[in-house]
Amino acid sequence: MKPIRSYRIYIWGLFCLIFIIFLITPPAAQSQDLDEIRQAGVIRHLGIPYANFVTGGGDGMDVELVKLFAAHIGVRYEYVKTDWDEAIGDLTGKLVRPKGGEIEILAEVPVKGDLIANGMTVIPWRQQIVNYSMPTFPNQVWLVARSDSPINPIKPSGNLKKDIEMVKQLIRDKKLITKANTCLDPSLYNLAATGAQIILFQGSLNEIAPALLNQEAEVTLLDVPDALVALQKWPGKIKVIGPVSSVQDMAVAFRKDSPKLRAAFDRFLATLQKNGTLRKIALKYYPFVTDYYGTFFKTR
Repeated sequence: MKPIRSYRIYIWGLFCLIFIIFLITPPAAQSQDLDEIRQAGVIRHLGIPYANFVTGGGDGMDVELVKLFAAHIGVRYEYVKTDWDEAIGDLTGKLVRPKGGEIEILAEVPVKGDLIANGMTVIPWRQQIVNYSMPTFPNQVWLVARSDSPINPIKPSGNLKKDIEMVKQLIRDKKLITKANTCLDPSLYNLAATGAQIILFQGSLNEIAPALLNQEAEVTLLDVPDALVALQKWPGKIKVIGPVSSVQDMAVAFRKDSPKLRAAFDRFLATLQKNGTLRKIALKYYPFVTDYYGTFFKTR
């Protein structure tokens, strides 16, 4: 009888242990659409401190947009910090990575937020796992060098494809900083074929311009908002050589099972575009953006 009694004690102890773990482990936040968010009374903004979209100090262009949207739908705003490797998983519950032109699901993870807004570029592999809003900001990837570099800016030809080819010819044998799994990923622009010495940066996107100024490479890729911030922060220290991509869009990312939330945001954003509020917010954080992309922020 003793072995049976011991077995029962073991099973009871195991059950108690599992129950205690269940009690002390916080439940994963559940996926929600507009109705559930209104019922909960809060919208969770997943953001990564980047350029001036999310400054890390409680403001930024996308912080203001989501706060206004929260007020518009009558809920409380909550910021949830994330990073580039985990943001999509924090939104969708699926940790993914790009693999060729597809995505690979690595693991199931807790859902921590309702939308991602931090100047996220619309690129094909991301569209397989999230749905984007209407564009919130124009983007393009530029080649940037220090001001004392012998590499000179190209003279625009009026043909973007030719301009990109001219820029690519300038980076042969040059040390080039890029960052994988972002809009700066060299595989998106076939930069391996240029003969550049590609350095995959391990720090944050905000640290790429300082790395260039610290002479960790001869040139780097920066997208438009990051380049505009760098030109303003370090005047006379860097120069834009030319484009390596076509014009892209930045937008807010939503789960594919949140269609009502996305639709509500698009209607809200269209109103801001029409009444000039979007332009006003953009100029607050990017004073020179209309010099490059003035038509994007025209009232409609």
